[in-house]
Amino acid sequence: MLGTIIWFIIILSVIVISHEFGHFIIARANGIRVNEFDVGMGPTIFKFKKGETVFALKALPLGGACIFEGLEDLSDPKVALEAIDDEKEGIKRGDERSFRNANVWARISTVLAGPVFNFILAMIFAMIIVSRAGTDLPTVQGLTEGRPAESSGLSVGDTIVSINGEKIHVWRDITLISILNSGEELDIEYRHNGELKKTSLTPQYVKEDNRFYIGIEGGTDFMECKGLNLFKYSWYELVFNFRNTLKSLKQLVLGRLSRDAISGPVGIAQVVGENYGVAKEYGIESVILTMMNIAMLLSVNLGVINLLPLPAIDGGRLVFLLIEVVRGKPVPAKYEGIVHVIGFIMFLAITVLVLFNDISKFF
Repeated sequence: MLGTIIWFIIILSVIVISHEFGHFIIARANGIRVNEFDVGMGPTIFKFKKGETVFALKALPLGGACIFEGLEDLSDPKVALEAIDDEKEGIKRGDERSFRNANVWARISTVLAGPVFNFILAMIFAMIIVSRAGTDLPTVQGLTEGRPAESSGLSVGDTIVSINGEKIHVWRDITLISILNSGEELDIEYRHNGELKKTSLTPQYVKEDNRFYIGIEGGTDFMECKGLNLFKYSWYELVFNFRNTLKSLKQLVLGRLSRDAISGPVGIAQVVGENYGVAKEYGIESVILTMMNIAMLLSVNLGVINLLPLPAIDGGRLVFLLIEVVRGKPVPAKYEGIVHVIGFIMFLAITVLVLFNDISKFF
């Protein structure tokens, strides 16, 4: 339990710090004053001031904040819901280094920086993992008897190149497509003895498992990665996690994923604990690489989710900034504030539901 808690806190803290540091460093580069840099939520455990910024550690290791000068109106629900008249807004804009006084592209780059730094962090983790563990090649190592792939023309030793036009780089790309398939026909491009070939097949539904199967076996053909291959397959690792996140979100929106597939902090802690329990049997390096793998996926998740055009997160702010680019002037702060507060309330409601879902899995 102690190991799980420690790794859970480390993973979330590293991801949050990376995200907020992206906002912080680009804001500073654009001349925007950062009043506070928070790690965690809730009561402050300790804080210190360096330069013009207060750095604070909060009690709950969930989330964080980078508070810019001039955005207090939108970060405080009470203030955001007030009718901000032109005089008040003019006073707020009087500070040369306030967020809202910076040019629109400086603000866009500052908001984008958080998710981008999550992707950079994930890429660093990917390079470390791939350098130590190698990568799983999309090689056909067997054909399951009675499954569609058996009569498709595929042979042991073939390399899958693409499925339905989607490039295949690692074995897990195939696994993900198979798991999320709903019976759609698959056009497969593969390499056989150096020759590029094509085939098509329709996955087979298995009622007992409630899913469709292709019948291609593999996932144990690993290759060591060094030199340029290290950068290439680390990038493929990042792409896989990016695709995984997007496809999972799509399945969730379409109602194809059950609520058990959704996890919040408690669910994440459970995953950390389960993987820690397995990895520690193989030594500290295995533990570190396993925790990095979880952190990589969560970092990509956070980056993608924050780019969604939803109120109260980075993507929501980007929508207003892009509207400003088109209009040539900003959306009035009071209207943007109201939208973000509504989004914040929705976010709290979703958080409660996810937390309830996490806890209900234990009973």
